[in-house]
Amino acid sequence: MINEFKDFIAKGNVMDLAVGIIIGAAFTAIVNSLVGDLINPFIALFTGGIDFSGWFYVLGEGEFASIAEASEAGVPVFAIGNFLMACVNFFIIAIVVFLLVKAVNRIKSVADRPDDVAPEVHTGPSQLDVLLEIRDALQRGGPGGPTQP
Repeated sequence: MINEFKDFIAKGNVMDLAVGIIIGAAFTAIVNSLVGDLINPFIALFTGGIDFSGWFYVLGEGEFASIAEASEAGVPVFAIGNFLMACVNFFIIAIVVFLLVKAVNRIKSVADRPDDVAPEVHTGPSQLDVLLEIRDALQRGGPGGPTQP
């Protein structure tokens, strides 16, 4: 059973999956930072700083200034603003990931493309061609053709 487990772990698919998960987690942090720290503030600049995360409805008794206050009081809250912001963030993240994948695919296609082969340039007869001409001329009896006795 231990040998079977070793074989399972040693297979390339499992190792590829593990590497993919680790890289994916790191990539998620990068994309979330890109969206949260760079893109969302830029969007807020054009929308007048609207933040939907403060839009909520209290489903119980009382009035609360924020979702955090209502949650601390144990009152159920319909946090539609958080849902809308999650949808907006998902859309932005999807666009960013699409653009990154498109760029990576473009780079891979350029790297996989064979180098353009330079056209063959005729530089004259090769050494072999010259030697063959000399041999043929000697067999004919010189440059003027065969000699007559």
